[in-house]
Amino acid sequence: MVVVLTHSDAMDKNQWEASVRRCRAPARRRTLLASAAGCVALGGVLSLLPGGRAGMPPPAPGPGRQAMNAVTDGRPAALPDLAALIGAREAQVRAQPRDARAWAVLGAAYVEQGQRAADAAYYPRAEEALRRSLTVRTGRHARTADTLTALDGLAALAVARRDFSEARKWGESARELDPARWTTRGLLIDAYTGLGDRKEARRQLGRLLELRTDPAVRARTAAVYWDRGWREDAQAQLADAAAGARSPAERAAYLERAGQLAWERGEREEALRHFQEAVRTDADQRAAQAGQGRALAALGRTSEALAAYRMAYAKQPCPRYALELGELYESLGLGQAARVQYDLVRTGVREAAEGGADEGLVLGQLEADHGNPRTAVRRLRAEWQRQPGIAVTDALGWALHRAGRHKEALSFARTATDDSHGGGVRSAPYVYHRGMIERALGMDGSARRHLEEALRINPYFSPLRAPAARAALAELGEPSLKDAPEPGG
Repeated sequence: MVVVLTHSDAMDKNQWEASVRRCRAPARRRTLLASAAGCVALGGVLSLLPGGRAGMPPPAPGPGRQAMNAVTDGRPAALPDLAALIGAREAQVRAQPRDARAWAVLGAAYVEQGQRAADAAYYPRAEEALRRSLTVRTGRHARTADTLTALDGLAALAVARRDFSEARKWGESARELDPARWTTRGLLIDAYTGLGDRKEARRQLGRLLELRTDPAVRARTAAVYWDRGWREDAQAQLADAAAGARSPAERAAYLERAGQLAWERGEREEALRHFQEAVRTDADQRAAQAGQGRALAALGRTSEALAAYRMAYAKQPCPRYALELGELYESLGLGQAARVQYDLVRTGVREAAEGGADEGLVLGQLEADHGNPRTAVRRLRAEWQRQPGIAVTDALGWALHRAGRHKEALSFARTATDDSHGGGVRSAPYVYHRGMIERALGMDGSARRHLEEALRINPYFSPLRAPAARAALAELGEPSLKDAPEPGG
């Protein structure tokens, strides 16, 4: 059930823009230092924490407490600290099986561990612990704070599983129980973004910025700004987030995201510097290792790129890494090695499904380019009908093109790339897809413009498709008079 938002909770466009300006103005004056997190979308389990006395910093917490503060406050936790927290909470719930708070924190920790390890086997355990928290009683009544922690945990679990409708349900339940709970708003941003409701995601951000500003909030703000195409503002927000990071693991996560932003702009050297610094800061930052592979390949340092990808996948077997590594092998003419990686993608997707996680997007992308495009269309259409975010919209359009259904494909490609239709971020792969679809339809002028734009955004966006874009442009040749716009058009 979707909870209907109340009028008092609504924020009109002017209010939201005012909140944005308050957050953006100081951030513009800072330089880019870093960014947020890994194989999945920004997020985590959020809850209210006890505050310290004014003017007196709290004593340094132990590893388990550090991890609890991180996972319950929407920040990445160091893996050793996370293991300590899980061990302590497992012991606590064995000794006190009706401790709702302990069950909720344990569930939150399982979600974080599943994300950091790319192991969906943690997710059923997380769900069991979080639901158990909602049903047990420490006294006559459960504390509202414990209920909210569990609801946020279930929303974060749904985001990790890419079940954005479920994330919206749990997030709205928490919001209805406590409209002033700032931590819930970040989870709702993830949910509405995944559902393709960018307007509601922005409204939730506006409300979040009214409630609180801290490094985790700024990192999430950066993601929304990037989705809107506000690159400089996104960078500035990430600079603030990195400057305020409370642990090496948190700073490394923001550096990894900064590397992603630099990569998407085609800035190979800058991206590599961010990724390398992230790994130096936290050796368990595997997304940054995969990012190193991406940047090193673009720089022509192929052997180092392959080693970086292999190391990332060995420690965090994310299907996305296997797909990228397979395409790098294929670009090098190593077809057998590429097929091994593509098989690993399929295996990873099956294992994720066993834990209730949806990797239909990456599987659809694999099938579109390296398998059966008709199968990709079926999978991605089902995914799009459930949660039509921009990434799924683009992938479905490309799969339709690969299956020979170019006219239908173009409507999805336009939605993914036109700001008026919802696609605000300047993405080289999305624009490339649109250009190739237009080329197949004989729309040479539009095709040429979009293929050129893709290469301007990031000339190295894919070891397979960037060369294909250049080849297609060479075949299209120079513009002719028929490519000129109509008078008055």
